[in-house]
Amino acid sequence: MAGYKRVLLKLSGEALMGDRGYGIDPAVIDSLAVQIKSVVDKGHELAIVVGGGNIFRGLAASANGMDRATGDYMGMLATVMNALAIQDGLERAGVATRVQSAISMRQVAEPYIRRVAERHLEKGRVVIFGGGTGNPYFTTDTTAALRACEIGAQCVMKATNVDGVYDSDPKKHDDAVKYDELTYIDVLNKGLRVMDSTAVTLCMENELPILVFNMHKEGNVLKALEGEPVGTIVKGN
Repeated sequence: MAGYKRVLLKLSGEALMGDRGYGIDPAVIDSLAVQIKSVVDKGHELAIVVGGGNIFRGLAASANGMDRATGDYMGMLATVMNALAIQDGLERAGVATRVQSAISMRQVAEPYIRRVAERHLEKGRVVIFGGGTGNPYFTTDTTAALRACEIGAQCVMKATNVDGVYDSDPKKHDDAVKYDELTYIDVLNKGLRVMDSTAVTLCMENELPILVFNMHKEGNVLKALEGEPVGTIVKGN
């Protein structure tokens, strides 16, 4: 597999919790910053979309009676909090970073403008997209696929706490089988929890590969960008 020049890294909010049950673990941020710095120092261009589930989950709130749109907007605000935390960690590590939000909040983040984001990437800055798509009813998976298409990323890298996609939960089933490669149709037909179906379909229509890998293994981000066999790749036939 060839390496990538420009990618979008999708992080879940839960990944930032570490061993905590809520919020942001500074050790996770620092570890992530070290990995990302190694990527930028090698000349790769990296954008990030982060979820907000470590702070607030709009879908869960909706299930408990909250208006769905209101819950989703609250979740979007949580993603901006996470984006600012990642920005702080990256800048302390010496990585130039910009946060762009789909929801206007100019005191803390730039508004999302595609051409400005592309210019930041060309200058070697990491761009973190917060605020989801700016619309309710869309997940941060879909945000990641959308932004990756917009900025011309060559791959969506989905960071998880397992080393790829399995036919069942490897933490619960010792006989779970890992897939090295899947097609988009495989993912949709088998109901594999790679990304939500809207995100997978968007990637399929734009021939954008999805790489699922373990972000907690040191050096994995750089290995994936440089084309080493890491995780599970999802692409066309």
